[in-house]
Amino acid sequence: MCSKLICISNRALCGTDFIRRIRDIIDEGIPVILREKDLTEREYYKLLCEIDRENIVAHSFVGAARSFGCSKIHLPLPLLETADISGFAEVGASTHSVEEAVRAQELGATYITAGHVFSTDCKKGLAPRGTGLLSDIKSEVDIPVYALGGISPENAQKALSAGADGVCVMSGFMQCADIYEYIDEYKHIF
Repeated sequence: MCSKLICISNRALCGTDFIRRIRDIIDEGIPVILREKDLTEREYYKLLCEIDRENIVAHSFVGAARSFGCSKIHLPLPLLETADISGFAEVGASTHSVEEAVRAQELGATYITAGHVFSTDCKKGLAPRGTGLLSDIKSEVDIPVYALGGISPENAQKALSAGADGVCVMSGFMQCADIYEYIDEYKHIF
């Protein structure tokens, strides 16, 4: 990924028109990892068709991604272990430790997400791994590392200072009142 800021979707958090919001984010040049893993593969493919944007990053559903023509896929590490990732220009993997990051790189990931770095409602009750995780991973892999978990305009710089190549944001993008203003909050950081 060449962007410093990545959106991860979660339509359950989005109080407005989810399709419009995702289209607008992509149209602003922000990659979106479409992480709607509660759907069936068929439902996921229909969602890809509704969004109809070239730069979407498919998540988990390799078959739907291929059928739609996605050039980018993001996978949980266990799925990366078994998936046929041939033909994808970019392959991301979700990691939570140095060992997982190294394994993802060995399996062909071209970038990874690492987290959760800060406290987040998505992992309520689970202690964050902290920015040290980012520094440790960056010392062991040669691919871009994106911080994930509890990222906000207020703490994104801490993740970047620890070595992250960029940050991934879910709740902020899904729940903000105005995505254009929200994106502007990150511009001074990058």
